[in-house]
This record gives sequence, C-alpha cells and structure tokens, in this order.
Amino acid sequence: MSAEATNPATPGPVVPATPRRRSRPRIDLRRLGRAALLGPAARGRLPDAIGHVVEAHRAHHPDADLEPLRRAYVLAESSHRGQMRKSGEPYITHPLAVTLILAELGAETTTLTASLLHDTVEDTDVTLDQVREQFGEEVRYLVDGVTKLEKVDYGAAAEPETFRKMLVATGSDVRVMSIKLADRLHNMRTLGVMRPEKQERIAKVTRDVLIPLAERLGVQALKTELEDLVFAILHPEEYAHTRELIVENASRADDPLAEFADAMRAVLRDAGIQAEVLIRPRHFVSVHRVSRKRGRLRGCDFGRLLVLVNEDADCYAVLGELHTCMTPVVSEFKDFIAVPKFNLYQSLHTAVAREDGQVAEVLIRTHQMHKVAEAGVVALGNPYAAPAEEPTREGATADGERIDPTRPGWLSRLLDWQEAAPDPDTFWSTLREDLAQDREITVFRPDGGTLGLPEGATCVDAAYAQYGEDAHACIGARVNGRLATLSTVLRDGDTVQLLMGQDPASEPSREWLEHAHTPAARIAIQRWLATHPAPAEPEEPLEGAGQGAAEEPVEVGARLVNDAPPSEPVADAPASGPGAAITVVGRPDATVRLAGCCTPVPADEINGFAVRGGVVTVHRVECAAVARMADAGRAAVDVRWGDTTECRVTLVAESFGRPHLLADLTEAMALEGAEIVAATVEPPSQQRVRHTYTVQLPDAGHLPTLMRAMRNVPGVYDVSRAQHHASAS
Repeated sequence: MSAEATNPATPGPVVPATPRRRSRPRIDLRRLGRAALLGPAARGRLPDAIGHVVEAHRAHHPDADLEPLRRAYVLAESSHRGQMRKSGEPYITHPLAVTLILAELGAETTTLTASLLHDTVEDTDVTLDQVREQFGEEVRYLVDGVTKLEKVDYGAAAEPETFRKMLVATGSDVRVMSIKLADRLHNMRTLGVMRPEKQERIAKVTRDVLIPLAERLGVQALKTELEDLVFAILHPEEYAHTRELIVENASRADDPLAEFADAMRAVLRDAGIQAEVLIRPRHFVSVHRVSRKRGRLRGCDFGRLLVLVNEDADCYAVLGELHTCMTPVVSEFKDFIAVPKFNLYQSLHTAVAREDGQVAEVLIRTHQMHKVAEAGVVALGNPYAAPAEEPTREGATADGERIDPTRPGWLSRLLDWQEAAPDPDTFWSTLREDLAQDREITVFRPDGGTLGLPEGATCVDAAYAQYGEDAHACIGARVNGRLATLSTVLRDGDTVQLLMGQDPASEPSREWLEHAHTPAARIAIQRWLATHPAPAEPEEPLEGAGQGAAEEPVEVGARLVNDAPPSEPVADAPASGPGAAITVVGRPDATVRLAGCCTPVPADEINGFAVRGGVVTVHRVECAAVARMADAGRAAVDVRWGDTTECRVTLVAESFGRPHLLADLTEAMALEGAEIVAATVEPPSQQRVRHTYTVQLPDAGHLPTLMRAMRNVPGVYDVSRAQHHASAS
C-alpha cells in the first residue's frame, strides 16, 4: 500500500501502449494532488477531487447515493492530510486512484467507500470502531480485511500472515480482494522510483499471488495490466522486444484484423443479427506468449475480434453464420457459455481463416458476459444483500451467517487447508503452489453433488475434498462405475464414488503423498504421518497385509495340497476313494484329480483328460487348459459328478490394502463353514492386494454364499474362481 507507492513521473517500467478498454483517460495524479490540497468541500457538496470517481460510478450506477462517497473522502483527506507519497504528491491521491480503478470496473458504492478509506486504519489515527460508527459494518469489514498486519508484531511473518488474513476475509466477502487488487495495480503503476531489488520483490509476489487471484476472481482487466507491469520489471529484455514487435505492427499500412472485422460486419448485417464487432489488441504478455508458440508473428496475431450481442441465443447464431460464410478452424472452437470457466468467464471461442493463410481468433459473447469477463466478481455488485422479502439485515441470513452465493470452489478449498497450515512459511509456500494450478475440473458424486478440484487431481484429492480427515479411512474408488486405484488422475466430468472402510483404525498410506495434488490432501496426510511415525519393527503379516509390510507371499493354513509351494497355484486335488465326488464312466477304479487351474465344483460342467500315470484330470469346460489339451490331441474322458456335494475350490480375492484385512477375511470365510486348506497373499501393488485361497466346502451349494460374504468384507472389491494357466501334462 502506502510504503510501495512512488512517483509515476519517474522513469520506470513502461506501461503498454496498446489502446485501453476505457474511453476515459487515466487520472492525472498531480492535478489530483493540487485539488486535494484545497481541502474538503462544503458539507453537502461533492469535492472536486472525486469528480472522476463520481463520473465513472454514475456510468454504471446512475441512481447511486453519493453521500457515503463524499463523507468517506472528507474523512480520508483529513486523516491523510500532511502525509506525502515518495513522489511528493499528497497521500490522498493513492486511495483516490484505487477507487477510480474500481469505479471504472463497475464496483458498487459500498466497495468505493471502503476503497477511499482502505489505508486510514493502517496509516492514520482512524479506528475500525470509527469506521463502523460512520459507515456501517460492511465498510468496516472491508477496511479491516485489507489492513496490513504490523511487522513490529509479526516480524518476517507479517506478509504471509497479512495475505492469510486477507484471504480469510475474502472468504466472507470477495470485495476485500477486489480492493487489494486495485491497490496493488496502482502501486505497480507507480513503482518507478523504488530500488530495483524492491521492485523485483514486489513484482514476484504480484506474479505468484495477486495475478493468480485476479484470474480466479475473473477480473481480467486488472490481471492483464498487472501481468504487463510484472513482465516489464522481471523480463525487461523480452518486454522491450515485444514492444518493438507491437510498434512495428502498428506502423503497417494494412491491417488484416480490420479487414476481417469488416467482412464479419457484412456477414452479420446480411443475416439480420444485431452485433458489435470490435478489435481487441493483445496485451504485451499475450503477444509474447503467441510469439514463443508460433515464431514469426503475422498481423492477426496481435489481436482478436470481439463480437458483442444482446442474448445468449445470438451468440450461437453469430457462430453459425461465421462458420457458414467463412472458413472455420474447427480445432479452435470452445464453448465456455454452456460450460463456464471456474472464474465465471463465459464466451464462445472460434477462429476463421482466409486464403492467404491469415487466421483471426474470434470471441463471441453478450454485453453482460463481457462485463463479467472484464470485471469478474467486481461486476456482480453486492452479492451479500438478502432478498427483499427477507427481514434480515444486509449481508446476513436469519441465523447470522453471511450469504455468499459466489464463493468459488477453489476459495473454499484454500480456506480449508490454510487452517491446517499454522506455520507461516508452510502457508506461504503452499499458497503459491496452490495458485500456480491454473485450471479447475468438476467431478460428480453418485448423490448428484459436485467437487471442484484443480486439474491433475487424483482420487486421493477427491477423498479429502469430500470427507476431510475422515478420508484416512478411504480404501478405494469407482471412477465412472469402474474400480480404480486412489492414484487415478481424474478428468473433468468424471463420476467418482469413494469407498470408505468401516475400521476405526484405518489409516492413510504413506504412498498417498505421491498422489496427493491438493494442499488439503497433502497437509492432512502429512499431519497424520507426523503424529503416527512408522514402527521400528514390521507388523505381523496377518495384521499388515496390504500395507507394504510383506515382501513375500504369506502362508496360512495347516497344509498345502500336494505340498505345492505357496507362491505357485495350488495343485490338482485328489478326488478318488470313498465318497469321491467324480465318476469316470467305464473306469470305476480310475484315480481322479480336480484341476487346480480352474477348481471345478459340483454343478459345474466338466471335462476329463487322461494324463501321466493313468490319472484323470477334471477341468471346467471353459478352462483354457481344455482347449490346449484338445489341440494337443488329448482324448477327452467322460466324467460326471457323483452323489456327494463336498468340494474343494480355489478362490481369488482382490482388495485394497488395510490393517487387519486378512484376519477379517479369513474370519468371514470360517463363519460360512469353509475350511481353508491353503492360501497365498501376494505383495501389494498400487495399494491393491491379491489373495488366493483353496477351501474345502461341505456343500458346493455354499459357494455363492461364501463368495458373497467375502465381497462384503470392507476393502474387498472382487472375488472370483481361480483361473490359473495349467500345464497339459
């Protein structure tokens, strides 16, 4: 604020020379200073010094009550009287300039009143109580929100803690950040006499924090000018080169954009569509980005065409005419009207080409969309006023909570995670990292709700966005109906169902940090890990299955059929002898084995094949080994199920890793009367665990019930019959 304001007449960063969006020239601070020195006007009469502010305000709000502005100016001027900027102008020129910026964007009277007073509490003897008494709670809240914390109290943490305070205040009233952005813009405009190192420091904070916030709040008019001012300070050589390109293009005799504009006006006029076609020069940073992307620039690369219409339907009518009568570049079409950007931006984007290869980018929007695109949340007026039929005070609901229909999802997430980052350094670094994520996606919950997440977010991020720290119990997810690991990267429009465990001892995996993209998820996981250090000794395999404790398959059970090693599929199980379940037609004394690759059970359709030693191996008809044996010329043996229904079967359970899973699973199997003959548990992979069990059942009819009971164990997402690749020998 005041400490960073300097003389605009002093050589410094060059402000872009492109035509400004506003028809009104920038205010002359020296003339303002002379007017301010004359003192306040008589009561009831507007001071001459705020004439520009009033003119701009009336253009957007012709019926606004100007009395609060008059009183705010009188208080600000008298409080700041005697204070001078580094340039020598009276200090009052700064709040006047900030207020003019907001007035030109269409801010309502309350915001302008607070803007005039925004430095009084910080730099003068005026108190917040005085502001409340004279201007009300709304203005007091806004002034408090942008007031800096003192370095004498906070030391090096003053700047990050000031931004934290400002962001928390913005969570209840986005107008706080509107004032801060305008304040920073004016200070950046007048940064010329500061020491180069201080210019660079302020420019970097502007680049890392203020510009992303302006983008997220949709205030493009402030964002683009801030980008150019930062560009001039941090990259002076590239800035100078870009300026040369713009000056060189402006001196050209022909203007392809103007020719495109004339052609479009003719097309729309013939179609009977009322539209305004304007040429919008690119700002310096935009030209620089295009030059890096395309190399040598052509005339149409220095600007875009803007088509303004009255109704939403007219936007699509314009699009249809342009695509019909001109050559469209289909790959450039984007519809931000049907699907607005997360910062409220709406527009149709397209491009058209002509025979000489020139391509013009076109933006199509209504006048209201254009206002919001330029001013973002500033153009929304006061979003906190209660509806007229409600008797509550302005800015409150019946229970005293503030109304905020415009708070974007990114801001809600930011406010959530900042509470868990008490350390100023952690907050400051995480804030910059969070704001560097410049695109948001929306995913849907099965209940119809939505989650706003930054691009690149995973199921881990979705879990913590939906459940907070309760997401520690998440065991998996379904994305668009299909099972997915928690590391799965989500896309815009995905439907995400998060699978939550029931075990109160559930805990996040250390691997989740690798997949956490949002600060909320990372901070929650890191905080849990900090309070639960890894045990010095590995857990018992039965308790730690799925948590990375086991490096080799785990053996359970008293014996392995045919002494098969635990890491291999269970071998064929003998089925001959008294009470045998299989009858070999014509060979009552044959030795029969059930194939371990498919583990047939009574009621399955089966085939038999003779192998070495006269043994008959029985397979399910759909087993892959049946086709291989038939191709090898093995003759099938007629086999049938006998009278007994006792059976042995191998089941494969797939689960997400969690503590005590193996104990819970084996208990569920025992309750269904299954005798576990052998089992293996493979090492976890991507948080998934594969279990293989060979079980003896007293009745094959119990198999569906057993498999259902296994699937009902929290963390288990699939149970199937084993389908190993078996040898034909």
